[in-house]
Amino acid sequence: MIQPCWAVFRNFGSRYLPLAQARKLALQTKQLRATMVKAESAIPLVATQQQLTWDAFVENHFAPYCKAHIRSVKKYDQLHRLYVSLLVGTLPLGLITRKLAQDLHMDMAEKMKLSPASADHAIKFMRRALNMAVQWDHLEKNPLKNFELFMLDNQVENYLNDEQLQRLLEVLRTDSNRNVCKILMMLASTGARLNEILSSTWRNVSIEGRALKVDAIRSKSRRSRFISLNVSAMWVIEQLQSKDKSAYLFPSPVLAKLGKDLPYTNITRAWYRIQKKAGIKIRVHDLRHGFDSMLVSAGRSLYEVQMLLGRSDPKVTMGHAHLSSKTLQEAANAGSVIVPRGEAKAA
Repeated sequence: MIQPCWAVFRNFGSRYLPLAQARKLALQTKQLRATMVKAESAIPLVATQQQLTWDAFVENHFAPYCKAHIRSVKKYDQLHRLYVSLLVGTLPLGLITRKLAQDLHMDMAEKMKLSPASADHAIKFMRRALNMAVQWDHLEKNPLKNFELFMLDNQVENYLNDEQLQRLLEVLRTDSNRNVCKILMMLASTGARLNEILSSTWRNVSIEGRALKVDAIRSKSRRSRFISLNVSAMWVIEQLQSKDKSAYLFPSPVLAKLGKDLPYTNITRAWYRIQKKAGIKIRVHDLRHGFDSMLVSAGRSLYEVQMLLGRSDPKVTMGHAHLSSKTLQEAANAGSVIVPRGEAKAA
């Protein structure tokens, strides 16, 4: 049976929505209902209640597996609740066909107005779940194997030029929010991920070894790793006043007032203000890419960069490796054949 359209609104609670947003949501809900009708019309009359439905499989089998093995469990839960469950939740697994998935894929992008990337994520979630259904003998084969996705290149990476970097560093040296500034300095100096720095403890700092251990539970790869601390990172650590006062390098002052020794959970608001003050606009994660690019531009090998940034796949490092125009020009000049190389270098 089709689930009621008000299910789409369940995450909005009782708060009021702006008129424009309400109209957009109403249109999306209308299109969603049409898509659900199409999905339900694909159920043959011979379908039996004994067959395992999508919702039952996810809730009783796939969700527990995700919680134990998959880092993106929150994203999967969101995709399931907001989209996939509403579209195919009551369908038996055996009736989820490739054609049905293709129709849903197009409807999510064209009628529900999801971005192509979001529509792709929903299909990837379904494909992974159905892969596990095959492994657990709930299905004979995965109908979404080799499913053609939109695969639009929506990767956004921003790199600071030398002038922008200096403006940012000047703000970080002088801004009144010293805790957040030091967090950002650590990110820019190590290329670490934000959660790795926010959750860092003094127990995992080795001053003599100039390293910071990231426990497996906080590592993206689910394996412990060590962040090498360069001179800049060591300088930041020496400035911290939390040693012998907190278990964390960067304890939250707000929670400290409540008697709780816990780290920062996010720095979004302060980061927006600091960006505006520095006259730049990038993501916090772009500081990691900037560190990546500085290493490559300095002539360090991709293997060294991969190890320093804790990446398991060298292809990721290759994808993020960004060389400055100056470095590329010098490399091009090294191959100059008409003008002698010495003159080309000086040009």
